[in-house]
Amino acid sequence: MKNLKRLIALLILPVFFTGMISLLFSCSKDDDAPAVNYVCATCKTTPDALAANDASVKGVYKGIVVGSTGTISINIQNGSSTITATMVLDGVSVALTSNVAVVNGQAYVAPFTGTFNGSPISMTFSVGMSGGSPTMVSSSIPGHPNTVFQLFKETSTSMIESFEGTYAVSDGEKGTFNILLSRSLMKWGYVVKENGQTSTDSGSGTINGSSQLILDSKVIATIAGDALDGSFKDSNNKTITITGKRTL
Repeated sequence: MKNLKRLIALLILPVFFTGMISLLFSCSKDDDAPAVNYVCATCKTTPDALAANDASVKGVYKGIVVGSTGTISINIQNGSSTITATMVLDGVSVALTSNVAVVNGQAYVAPFTGTFNGSPISMTFSVGMSGGSPTMVSSSIPGHPNTVFQLFKETSTSMIESFEGTYAVSDGEKGTFNILLSRSLMKWGYVVKENGQTSTDSGSGTINGSSQLILDSKVIATIAGDALDGSFKDSNNKTITITGKRTL
């Protein structure tokens, strides 16, 4: 993942280095729409979150998973009294539950438990008052010791979408590049991991009016429906290509 990390590091340099960055990078497909004509048949087109929970710990949280690859959706009493989550990891769906009650006006920390490929798993979810800073504090998933999560709170006016994707460098390096985004909020986040490695990198950026993912003023991919892709060159003239499909 060293080449991709170098790319990310260069992209997030302070603004006064923008001129230097433009000399180091040249985009080859920034303005192209993703070529794959893909539709996520199971994905929602409107938010699951209810307006009553927009400023509450209660509601819906959606995210991406890297440690293999997957998505997660957490439902905390969103229109019911139940607290559940659904994680899809490597194509396997896992139902998770928690029995920790919500206390109005307080942050929420709760373990979720379930079974994955016949083995018990657990993860601890934390979120601040009003639904701020959702985080997966820890997880125990057999065969996936270094799983990383990134989560956003969904609201009744801001649907959250999860894309599972990959990156490839022209020198042969490849890896996972999963993306979480909200088109209405015009923001996105990512978790990236090189194949065969255990360390990950993560960050966030914005989405412009042309459905392009921006990282410190640099276009790295374009969204078209339920697909995204982008291609650009790094300072060593190596081409980095990103592709992804929405799965949640």
